[in-house]
Amino acid sequence: MNFHGTGTEFSGDRLSMRAVLHVDMDAFYAAVEALDHPPLRGKPLIVGGLGGRGVVAAASYEVRRFGVHSAMPVSQALRRCPEAICIEPRFERYKAVSRAVFGIFHEFTPLVESLSLDEAFLDVTHSRNALGSAESIARSIKQKILERTGLTASVGIASNKLVAKIASELRKPDGLVSVPQERVVALLDPLPVRTLFGIGAKTASQLENLGIHTLRELRLPPDVALQPVFGRHAAHIKARAAGIDDRPVIADWDEKRISTEETFATDILERRHLHAALAQIADRTAARLRTQGWLAATLIVKIRRRDFRTYTRQCPIRPATQASRLLAQTAARLLDEWLEEQPGAAVRLLGVGAGDLTQAAQLDLFDIPEAQRNRQLDAAIDNIRARFGSAALARGSALPNRSDPGVDGGMPRRGSR
Repeated sequence: MNFHGTGTEFSGDRLSMRAVLHVDMDAFYAAVEALDHPPLRGKPLIVGGLGGRGVVAAASYEVRRFGVHSAMPVSQALRRCPEAICIEPRFERYKAVSRAVFGIFHEFTPLVESLSLDEAFLDVTHSRNALGSAESIARSIKQKILERTGLTASVGIASNKLVAKIASELRKPDGLVSVPQERVVALLDPLPVRTLFGIGAKTASQLENLGIHTLRELRLPPDVALQPVFGRHAAHIKARAAGIDDRPVIADWDEKRISTEETFATDILERRHLHAALAQIADRTAARLRTQGWLAATLIVKIRRRDFRTYTRQCPIRPATQASRLLAQTAARLLDEWLEEQPGAAVRLLGVGAGDLTQAAQLDLFDIPEAQRNRQLDAAIDNIRARFGSAALARGSALPNRSDPGVDGGMPRRGSR
């Protein structure tokens, strides 16, 4: 079935629908290396650390045919493709190219939400009035990227982020797939459950044991049938399997932002240690919000893998808050979603940012008791730290049950910014 648009996919009464692009550079690091070194073009190319513990940061399409993929140990990749050429990453070069690509994005819309150096969501809903259909905008972006950088990108177009991201993966490299709203279910239904971002290998295996292999089979059962796997989130997962997603595209260029991050001396593998570190970082961000009198309406989690690939995940918070507990819970959920997509990934940096800041208003007299307790607890902790120092008191969520400090624990070596 052909889902490629005709350029009129949002015409007529559909102009009121959102138009979201997911732009993903094709094998970005490897493509930059092949661009800079013409003899490497068309060769099986691995960008990654060359030491004994090196991992693949990027793999050209020529080497992917052998089952090589990012985050795989280089030693394993070379066993699969002994003739592969390995190159050390040049991250400053990749950042420079990324800045050029993102500059192109901002020529078409201010609503650009970066996911990493090489991919982003763009909301072009209002850009269509001046620039034409979403598909024509996508073609212009692809052409400008090719002309200015010599690289190709794949683009998915849909009315929401979830479907746009899936669409961008369907015809790589150099693809463009547009999915009109009335054809979303037809596109998603035959796809394997692992296509749905947030469902990793472990969860997919549990679903397959229940006889659920496709997104159609995931969206049709009653909620109770999925609760053993997803608990109270069963209805939400079913909605995602049907292509329902109301998350906004949140612009990254927000001048008002408070963030805290940690780079770990030892990469962290264990989920409980990651959550403990994240809770501590979120608590520090929340404390800074309270000190400066801000409420956060957006939470951003920054994650850097061992191979230096950096990701961000973000979501709106309603109502806006400065409560440590709420920020930590939201950050933990975003981290878990990323971990499902990146099973077994070692993490060298975590960060928590608060965006879309608003001044703290007078408290509601009818505020719910839990919110009042959160404020009272935060205020008590802030007072103790003010008197005895920031290390005087730690929250339980930031203290993993760790009997081996320093081993896999990842003690931080630099703090907030």
